Amino acid sequence: MDKQIKLLGHDISYTLKVNHRARGLRLIVKAGGLCVVTAPKYLPQFLINKFLSSKSKWLIEKIDYLSKFKPVERRNKKREREEYLKYKDQALILVQNRLAYFNQYYNFKWNEVSIKNQKTRWGSCSRLGNLNFNYKIALLAEDQADYIVIHELCHLQEFNHSKKFWALVAKTIPDYKKVRKSLKQSGLDLS
Repeated sequence: MDKQIKLLGHDISYTLKVNHRARGLRLIVKAGGLCVVTAPKYLPQFLINKFLSSKSKWLIEKIDYLSKFKPVERRNKKREREEYLKYKDQALILVQNRLAYFNQYYNFKWNEVSIKNQKTRWGSCSRLGNLNFNYKIALLAEDQADYIVIHELCHLQEFNHSKKFWALVAKTIPDYKKVRKSLKQSGLDLS
């Protein structure tokens, strides 16, 4: 439930979470300056206020600092699943076409190609020669998608990030560093 308290002349809003398993009070400040207090089930409000008053200087400093950062959005698993299903087939066609095109230059062999809903990776290559790609590859600019395909394709020969690996990548994308930088700045979140 949402609550408010006045501390050192500041009106502080916070969310109070009552937890029957909590043994004591807990205070966190999240990005965006959002405060959350977790309290045991039957703890009276005056003790919560006393606790917050004892932390007032720290709390105001944390709120001031963390309010500069964008709050992390809660994940919507249903929406993520719908988006994954919407783009999965499109991503698979894109990846298969680009693999076929670029493999004219490399002539590597792979086992399976999969499109996944990976949370932290654009792609991966297993020692068995399986290539996995994030469905969000379908949402990227062409040069960025090509970079990811070539990156994983080159891992079929060099299962590392050595100079030999980057030389293989540069064979078809001489400006791969620029493309890799643009991919990091694309704003597409994998978290």
